[in-house]
This record gives sequence, C-alpha cells and structure tokens, in this order.
Amino acid sequence: MTEVGSENTANMEAGAGAGVEKTAMVVGIDESDHSFYALQWTLRHFFSIPVPLFNLVVVTAKPTPSSVVGLAGPGAADVIPFVESDLRRSSLRVIEKAKELCNSHSVSDVVYEIHEGDARNVLCEAVEKHHADMLVVGSHGYGAIKRAVLGSVSDYCAHHAHCTVMIVKKPKQHKH
Repeated sequence: MTEVGSENTANMEAGAGAGVEKTAMVVGIDESDHSFYALQWTLRHFFSIPVPLFNLVVVTAKPTPSSVVGLAGPGAADVIPFVESDLRRSSLRVIEKAKELCNSHSVSDVVYEIHEGDARNVLCEAVEKHHADMLVVGSHGYGAIKRAVLGSVSDYCAHHAHCTVMIVKKPKQHKH
C-alpha cells in the first residue's frame, strides 16, 4: 500500500462539532469519467455543507505489473519495471485529478490512497481499514455480457463490502 497524501488534520476533534465523531466515506476512483463523476456527485451532495458528516477517503487501485503483463512468455520479466513505472504514474495522475476536483469544491480535509491490487479487493479492504459507513463507486454502465467477462467492481462491492454501497451512474448524454 502507498499512502499518497494525508491532508487530513485532526478531523475527529475539529470537524464534527459537539464531540460527535465523523465516520469515513470511501470513494473509489480510477481513470474513468464515471468514477470522477461519482466523486464530483459525492462532493456536491455530502461535502458542500459547512460541517460534513463524513471524513472523505479517496482510494484508487494500482494493478500489479504481473496482472497487466500476464503470461507474455520469454522476456516478460524485462518489461515488468517499465510496466510498474507506468502504473505508478497513472495512479498518481488519478490522485492528482481527484485532488484538483476536491479543491475545486473547497474540500481539503481528504485522505488520498493508492493500494496495489484488484480494485474489488482494494475497496473492500479500504472500507475495513477506515471503518467506513459508506463506499461510493461509479458505474461504467456495462451490459450483462461485458460485466460477466470483465467483472463488475460495483457489483462485487455491493455484495462484499461491510457498509452501505452507493453506485453513482453518470447520466447518458441525450442526442438532439
């Protein structure tokens, strides 16, 4: 696990008021527009009030290099360091974009994390680690066949995360 940035200040004491501890809300993001829409929706609906009810934790999963390279045959080991470097840069770009989005909504008390592994497991583990009351994920809107082949992070989390799971769908663009 890589802790990218904890811009989290003494949130338990300072933020909740009247001695009430805030619970965590984990938002899972990747490079997709769908996940950033879910983060933006969450910021507008839960963090636009003076004293938010939750501590925000933004998590992205970085695939392992071997899961990307797979069984590429002879020479695959030679490309692993390059793949690792690209995956790290990609994850950092995702977190930077999330920071910009949070800052544009004047939300600065955020924990940002990058964890290596499959997104499904990473998000469920983040829920446990932070004792989150809610997990927010975007929906890619895959059909049944594509979801069956690729696996759905939102479906998995809805069944395995030990908290409320909110799946935010990006509205379809209407053609006029």
